[in-house]
Amino acid sequence: MKETMRFLRELKRNNNREWFAASRNRYEHALETRSALVARLIGAVAQVDPSAGCLTERDCTYRIYRDTRFSTDKTPYKTHMGIFINPPYGKKSPLGGYYFHFEPGKFFFAAGNVCHPPKVLAAIRRSIVDNVEEYDELMRDHEFRSVFPTVGDNLLKTAPKGVDRDWEFVEYVRPRDFVACTAEDTRLPAWHSDDDTLHRMLVQARRFNRFINYAVEEALGSDYGD
Repeated sequence: MKETMRFLRELKRNNNREWFAASRNRYEHALETRSALVARLIGAVAQVDPSAGCLTERDCTYRIYRDTRFSTDKTPYKTHMGIFINPPYGKKSPLGGYYFHFEPGKFFFAAGNVCHPPKVLAAIRRSIVDNVEEYDELMRDHEFRSVFPTVGDNLLKTAPKGVDRDWEFVEYVRPRDFVACTAEDTRLPAWHSDDDTLHRMLVQARRFNRFINYAVEEALGSDYGD
């Protein structure tokens, strides 16, 4: 993995097609490293979420090539490695999953999902309102918060429509992205190589995903049922 991070660090400084072509062998080696890592992570997730066992590497990984059509940044390559294990349908599913981010100087793990369709976002918020005692218990749980100090991203400035802005739990429904994140590490984190740390983290992620996915499945119907 250290060599893969070295490759990505150098790619960031030389993000052009000429350098990438000359470094093709290093990129192929990085893909081999990723393959072994994905297999290990799928196996670890399957211990807490058995439906992950049906996923393949292709279901969980992304191309290195950036889509620059609508971006002012025209550099052609991504300089990070993301692995999104989202059982049972894969990375494009709206369900909450398990995301591992590897980037020189920036490593983190997240549960949940982002960019929820409006119907799904409304369902998640409604589920929190209807089951706020259960959600509050999870948010206050020491084991959960020791893994995920940050829950929710891309916050509304006020309460969403239909929720009293003075409601004591309004902070729980302000996110547009329902995702639980570990603290960022500047070096490879313990969960990268320590199975016990990884398992402990995934157990807490599964708790969050269970709550979120109940609402997602309810919003989208039986196609996303267990």
